[in-house]
Amino acid sequence: MKPIIIFGLFILVMVLAQFAQAQTVDEIIDKNTAAMGGKEKLATLNSVRKEGSMNAQGADVSIVITTLHTVGDRTDFSVMGTQNYQIVTATNGSVFMPIFGQSSPEPMGEQMLKAGQNNLDLKGIFVNYKEKGIQAEYIGKQMVDANECYHLKATFKNGNVTNYFIDTKTDRLYKTTTKGKMNGEEVEIFINFSNYKQNADGYWFAYTTTNERGDINYDKIETNIKVDESIFKD
Repeated sequence: MKPIIIFGLFILVMVLAQFAQAQTVDEIIDKNTAAMGGKEKLATLNSVRKEGSMNAQGADVSIVITTLHTVGDRTDFSVMGTQNYQIVTATNGSVFMPIFGQSSPEPMGEQMLKAGQNNLDLKGIFVNYKEKGIQAEYIGKQMVDANECYHLKATFKNGNVTNYFIDTKTDRLYKTTTKGKMNGEEVEIFINFSNYKQNADGYWFAYTTTNERGDINYDKIETNIKVDESIFKD
């Protein structure tokens, strides 16, 4: 076989392989979008307010998370008589934790900020991901905590790389992992999602999330409420 023909076949195989992977990525995303209510339903989601609680090292923590689509995300923590918060916007982030001795807000670390900015997209980061400049790659199926998951790797325009594990049985997000810094050291930050339910407006949410600090259980999730943008300023 002539070298030019062999080279042509090699290129054809590479193109077909990339096309097949793109098809697989889009098929998984389509199933996940459908499981979360569908593209048209998600397109109507503009704000979310979650109220929940967790127990961290024996202390009860009350949590309120308020998100306005593409504008800002604010998490308020009430613990041991202190009022703490962290804020993420499209341009910056800040943290105020008097429970840890802080006397004034401090800038959020770069990696934490980049990861937090992903949460500003309430429509779902994979909806129209190509138009958003997100590179999505299908890594393959993987067992995660005894659950078979599709592993998608997303690279965002801000440089953040997050791994998404979507349960093959439910087509809903089961876990995310990304890199972050704690106490000056790089660590893997994970969040597990479970207890999916529809709220009063018919949107699907994980009413339980789990991270390295423990479980957060939400008892109330409101959607499309009016949000004063001033809450995203220190």
